[in-house]
Amino acid sequence: MRGNPGYPKISIFKPMKKYFLPIAVLTALNACSQATQKMDFESYNPPSTLVVPGNVITRAKFPFIDVHNHQFQMATMDLATLIKDMDAMNMNVMVNLSGQSGDVLKKAADNVKANYPNRFIVFANVDFKKVGESGWSEKAAAQLETDVKNGANGLKIYKSLGFSVTDINGKRVTVDDPRLDAIWKKAGDLKIPVLIHTADPKPFWQPMDSTNERWLELATHPQRKRSDTDPAPFDTLIAEQHRLFKKHPGTTFIAAHFGWYPNDLGKLGQLLDAMPNVVVEFGAIIAELGRQPRAANQFFNTYQDRILFGKDSWVPSEYKTYFRVLESTDEYFPYHKKYHAFWALYGMGLSDEVLKKIYYKNALRIIPNIDRTLFPE
Repeated sequence: MRGNPGYPKISIFKPMKKYFLPIAVLTALNACSQATQKMDFESYNPPSTLVVPGNVITRAKFPFIDVHNHQFQMATMDLATLIKDMDAMNMNVMVNLSGQSGDVLKKAADNVKANYPNRFIVFANVDFKKVGESGWSEKAAAQLETDVKNGANGLKIYKSLGFSVTDINGKRVTVDDPRLDAIWKKAGDLKIPVLIHTADPKPFWQPMDSTNERWLELATHPQRKRSDTDPAPFDTLIAEQHRLFKKHPGTTFIAAHFGWYPNDLGKLGQLLDAMPNVVVEFGAIIAELGRQPRAANQFFNTYQDRILFGKDSWVPSEYKTYFRVLESTDEYFPYHKKYHAFWALYGMGLSDEVLKKIYYKNALRIIPNIDRTLFPE
């Protein structure tokens, strides 16, 4: 039988010689194959072999105010359960951004007043239903004033404004919609800050492929994926927010999540320079700061009067990541959610002077009615 060029001739009448691999080798190859087939990016999480000095920090060096927290049941919950965790980490004041409005807000404020009157601050929220109805703007502003009289010390705006809020005609209400101007003016007149969350991280708008740094988060939380038509481009939403800030210079705005520029501190610095009525908080973006410790340290020193401590989701065990990034000079330690940030973090090593401003002094200046006796001079 003629074989193909380059291949050995094999006779059909002559049995081929059999070769056997040792069982140990076959077992190892099979195990390797199975591991490779089952392994994915999320499950591949080997402990680092790097040996460097460092310690987990479970209690903040100074008492602090968390300006970005959510307790939706504050009207009825037992606040003692929160106080125990707060005391353990040296959180002297929690700002609950989810106070809602009307009777619910009043009950939340009454619960605080009756039990721990100096440990909680409640922010009101706006009901954006029926935007566009005659007199809606004036009613919304009046409701905010009532909420402040009932115990609110600030206003929180969710990202639904810009995303899903529509007017009575079904049209998207932009962040800078003039029909909302009365609300922002009223906040300025009442001297309360407006903490506003607009948009999401910019990679949520980018294609879900190997170049998207937030691929894992989008793969595990597909509802977070956005597009230029769902509901609008990232740059459009952010531009709406910035126009709002500039339109109301007499109102203090707290841009949540570093205004979604924690990964471009140069850009954020330019924005703060241009808008003196704006401060920022770093809820949910500490991983961005922890991977650029030198640049972040310089930013915190430059804008030390414009930054507030914020965490966002209430998971007490996660605060230690924030303390370690802010206070230590530790190297290469893990973040607490791999889908959020797969990279290692480094401590910024902020000075005591800057730490005190971030932890409580700036919030004392910006948010009214916080008990100053809870904090050192």
